[in-house]
Amino acid sequence: MRRPRPPGAPPSLLQFRDVSLGAARTPRRPEARSCAARVSSRASFPAGPQHGCPQRGGWGRCRVLAFLTAPGFCALLVFPTPRQQTLYTLWSCPDLLPVFTTWPPVLEKLVGGADLMLPGLVVPPAGLPQVQKGDLCAIALLGNRAPVAVGVAAMATAEMLASGLKGRGFSVLHTYQDHLWRSGDKSSPPSLAPLALDPPDLSEEKGSVQADPALQGDLRRLTLEGEEEENGEVQQICGEKALSEASEDPSIRGLNPEPTDSKTLQEQMDELVQRCFLHALKCQVRKADLPLLTSTFLGSHMLSCCPEGRQLDMKKSSYKKLSKFLQHMQQEQIIQVKELSKGVESIVAVDWKHERITSFVIAEPSPASQTIQEGSREQPYHPPDIKSLYCVPASMTLLFQESGHKKGSVLEGGEVRTIVINYVKKNDLVDADNKNLVKLDPILCDCILEKNEQHTVMKLPWDSLLTRCLEKLQPVYQVTFPGQEPIVKKGKICPIDITLAQRASNKKVTVVRNLEAYGLDPCSVAAILQHRCQASTTVTPAPGAKDSLQVQIQGNQVHHLSRLLLEEYQLPRKYIQGLEKAPKPGKKK
Repeated sequence: MRRPRPPGAPPSLLQFRDVSLGAARTPRRPEARSCAARVSSRASFPAGPQHGCPQRGGWGRCRVLAFLTAPGFCALLVFPTPRQQTLYTLWSCPDLLPVFTTWPPVLEKLVGGADLMLPGLVVPPAGLPQVQKGDLCAIALLGNRAPVAVGVAAMATAEMLASGLKGRGFSVLHTYQDHLWRSGDKSSPPSLAPLALDPPDLSEEKGSVQADPALQGDLRRLTLEGEEEENGEVQQICGEKALSEASEDPSIRGLNPEPTDSKTLQEQMDELVQRCFLHALKCQVRKADLPLLTSTFLGSHMLSCCPEGRQLDMKKSSYKKLSKFLQHMQQEQIIQVKELSKGVESIVAVDWKHERITSFVIAEPSPASQTIQEGSREQPYHPPDIKSLYCVPASMTLLFQESGHKKGSVLEGGEVRTIVINYVKKNDLVDADNKNLVKLDPILCDCILEKNEQHTVMKLPWDSLLTRCLEKLQPVYQVTFPGQEPIVKKGKICPIDITLAQRASNKKVTVVRNLEAYGLDPCSVAAILQHRCQASTTVTPAPGAKDSLQVQIQGNQVHHLSRLLLEEYQLPRKYIQGLEKAPKPGKKK
């Protein structure tokens, strides 16, 4: 027959099955402030794969230890394995175990079943507690000494420091809100002030829980008998305040004793998106720019209004997509968005007299922040100096040897013209009747005439002579980057090639090749385009080209590429092909 619940016992004790409470009655001297109850019994917990279970199949049979500190129960300890304390006990006696501190957001991960990693530890000024591998430890949150988890140290403190606080630090056995916690009274952790280097006496303050140092030493040495000594007794004295008293006081409940008013990252991004939106409408967009593609508005206007040191990322906001954000702005009657072509939205109207636009104030950056930002910027890109040159082949060495050049000599176009003119005048090859014609001697015939022309062509005009001479030379080019030695390569430099390609689901992509020849890093260009176009970019090996990469951007982004290469990088237009493939602007109504 089950015995009645003792007076003052928490109702949660009735949740356990087969718990003998015969010795846990009200003490003979209720007026005593502290006394001990000796209880040693067995309890069965509901089986289930809950966090904190020492066995995969469930808790099984666990030893229960109840404490009496006042008229009634103070705490309940459940030992699935020897020397394992519950949070309820640690809230009453927080110094039973070494306490390690972590950040409040980590609690969600611990409750979800994760172990505590060393990078998540908060190192106090006095240093980490000294523990050995396998020691039982308590885990608390920053600002509250009440533990929220119990775990086993995966390494000693010295090893933690030697590893640079990297790796797994604690194997978590029991956490706040897990199955074992639900088996108790389901109270929240009390608010316990963190220990200072020289902690004051707080034993008389309301809600504080202090334990006798001698008692703490006894608790650290607490052991349980094995299964063969089920009838053994464990005696212990704990504290002066009941945990039930502490948990009933609303002033000391909660994980965070001081709720913060700081905004979440999502709220901060929402504020940044709206700020850039209003800034762009007030300072950059004009009536003549309408209708304006929404993608162009984001890439060319909103992103340029983002403050230095911050990055605008629509996916991190509550809107997730630009279209959803613009719908909210349209509902506020700031703008009007229409789908002028299938699947393409444009801003067709803006109410510049709207209160939010007129009242928007642009924050001026401080001179100190401007100095820091200017010093932190990377060196700007300077385009290389590219020259078209000519190399003397073996078939034309006779023409150039008189000027001191031999096979493989590299010459500029002006030098070639000068050498040819001097050769003609030196050998008196100008036609006496027509100064615009040049008589061809055997060397000129062998160098510039085709085989079928050597017996038919006797004279050539000056321009034809010089043109044929340049065509017979081998083309080379010289690239000189700022602060570097010139580089000479054979052939003609390949221009930056911009093409449009069709991919799956009839989607267009923009492909850019030959960026390396102009000193541009494809990965850096891809990162810039991804930020400006708000589109996915990939860098892949260019087909048919050795050691060359190509950048692929989703959609037709030729317009953004044109502004980047011509205006910012200041590359000559003759070295870029494919700029004519930019999308045509919509017809203005």
